[in-house]
Amino acid sequence: MGAFFGLSLLALTLQYLVFQRLLADAATALPNDGALLLTQTNARLATVFLVSVALLLPATFAVGLLVTHRLIGPIYRFEAYLRQVIAKQTREPCRIRKGDELQDLCDLINAATEPVRTASADPQARREAA
Repeated sequence: MGAFFGLSLLALTLQYLVFQRLLADAATALPNDGALLLTQTNARLATVFLVSVALLLPATFAVGLLVTHRLIGPIYRFEAYLRQVIAKQTREPCRIRKGDELQDLCDLINAATEPVRTASADPQARREAA
């Protein structure tokens, strides 16, 4: 999330500096009132920069949160699931939410843990049958 935030802030700052440089070049090319143009545009550019930061950074934060949630959530679930399989606390296959990333990895984890889950189920099935 910090990377999203930093990258957005860097992009907005770069945009501000490019606009300021272009307006400074335009002001120096004017025959009259170039200094007046610079003083008025600097304050207006700062306002545009602050409004952009106020609007875009929260939007970037929200998008970053949604994207990372769809990726970090499954990773957390895989970790918890593998701990359960090792402790022989589950025989069920791993499941993640629809729409989450890493669906293929979930299927692969299920295929890899199936022998362990089946082996841990056999002694319990024998005890229940007896």
